[in-house]
Amino acid sequence: MSKPAWFFLCLTLITGFLGFATESPGVQATAFTVSAVFASLLTLALIVGRRIKFDPLLR
Repeated sequence: MSKPAWFFLCLTLITGFLGFATESPGVQATAFTVSAVFASLLTLALIVGRRIKFDPLLR
């Protein structure tokens, strides 16, 4: 995995755990929303970071 992907993975886990650890509904909703944003950025970083070599000649 690339460095941005690791970064977003860590942020996703931290905000997810924060959402489960707090009891305030407002903080929980915010933490889970931010966690979802970081998870989508993680998915984007994984897609962009993947280097797929395409051989158009199909040898």
